[in-house]
Amino acid sequence: MKAILPLALIAVLFSSCSKSGDSAAIQDLNKQFIGAWNNKESDKIISFLDEDVDFLQGNAHFKGKSEVSQKWVRETLPTLSDLKTNVVSSAADTHTAYEAGTFSVDVLPDGPNRPRGFGEGNYIFVWKKAADDSWKLSYAQLEDLPVQVKN
Repeated sequence: MKAILPLALIAVLFSSCSKSGDSAAIQDLNKQFIGAWNNKESDKIISFLDEDVDFLQGNAHFKGKSEVSQKWVRETLPTLSDLKTNVVSSAADTHTAYEAGTFSVDVLPDGPNRPRGFGEGNYIFVWKKAADDSWKLSYAQLEDLPVQVKN
């Protein structure tokens, strides 16, 4: 029994090392993803999406890379600027990872003489490791408050 304890401790140590490496990689991916939103790089954003990605926001549910690319990325991207996130929780293992927290974003006017808006809410991103060892966004959920006029 005493011989098994050191082996178990070594196994835990090695597994925690790989988790922290994956956590760091996911934090970097999330920063790249948010940076692509703020730079309006739709192709880069879409490259992060898994083929079977799910996106939920309010009553909207889009499924698959094609639908999510069109209805979330391409239609929403021109209407927003200065997206910021505040991470509340994140974790990763060797195959999946998540990040959850709050977000804020400027909502651009939808016409001349219209005010700018301010949106905020909660988000969760779930990433999974693809067969080629790249990480892909598998699930995104936004729960936002009503947009407010920005002063």
